[in-house]
This record gives sequence, C-alpha cells and structure tokens, in this order.
Amino acid sequence: MKVLIVSDTHRFDDNLEQVIAEEAPFDALIHLGDAEGSEYLIREWVGEDCALYMVMGNNDFFSELDREMEIELGPHRIFLTHGHYYNVSLGVETLAEEALARGCDIAMYGHTHRPYLNQEGPVTVLNPGSLSYPRQEGRRPSYMIMDMDDTGRVSFHTYFLGK
Repeated sequence: MKVLIVSDTHRFDDNLEQVIAEEAPFDALIHLGDAEGSEYLIREWVGEDCALYMVMGNNDFFSELDREMEIELGPHRIFLTHGHYYNVSLGVETLAEEALARGCDIAMYGHTHRPYLNQEGPVTVLNPGSLSYPRQEGRRPSYMIMDMDDTGRVSFHTYFLGK
C-alpha cells in the first residue's frame, strides 16, 4: 500500500497537483490541514478509487473537516491532526502521548512546515512538511510517502517537490 502524506498546502494547488501526478498511483492521500478551501478540489484530483483522509488546520477557518481523525491502515492505528492544539512547535511529546492514549502507533501532524520523522518509542511521529511555505533548511516544498508491505511493515520517505 502506498500512501501520499501532505500538509500545509495553503492553496498552492499547482504544487499539490504536481505531487499527485508524480506519485500516482497511490492507495490513499492524507492531508494534515491548512488546505484553505482546496479540500473540495482534492477529491477530484485523486479520483474515487483513492482513500482520502483530511483534517482541519488552524487556517481552515470555514472548513467542515474534522479537527482530528483516527484511521486504520493495515494493522496500524493512525492519529491525524494538524498539531497546533498539541503545541508541536515546541516539541512532539504531548502529541505522542495523546496518540498512545488513543491506542495509536502512528501520529501524523503538520503546522510547523518542517519535515520530521521519529520512529523511536511506541509511537512513530511524523510531519511531511509543507508544499507551500517550507521552513526547514533549504526551504524546499516537501511531502512523505508511507509504504506498507503485505505484512503491515511500514517505511516512510521524505521527498521534495520536483524530486
């Protein structure tokens, strides 16, 4: 199973459409907030056969998306949130604790516009970065791919726009 993970697109629709085209086909798309209205277009871009999971970010003022979501992919229970309610700009400890309390083994968030991956401990925590306003060194728009094999083992890879 191939899952495309994005966040903080902030209506940079061309960047998201480019990533969708470059990475197709994939089985699911996870958007971790701040689509700013583009959430209504994303379904068209990925097609009906692709599972789509989206949560609301701090800039999704009029969105009807859920603030948080728990999903199951294979044997994994995954906590999706934008992250601003968990003070992720200061660290991911509170987010990891919340995911663990919910029985999740993976927590995904956005908000900081910086790619992050920590697979140590009981909860894998990740952030795909931003496709619009990246803040990490080099400031390249980023996203992640989660690959899951038939046994349920996952691997995560960070990519940058245009590879």
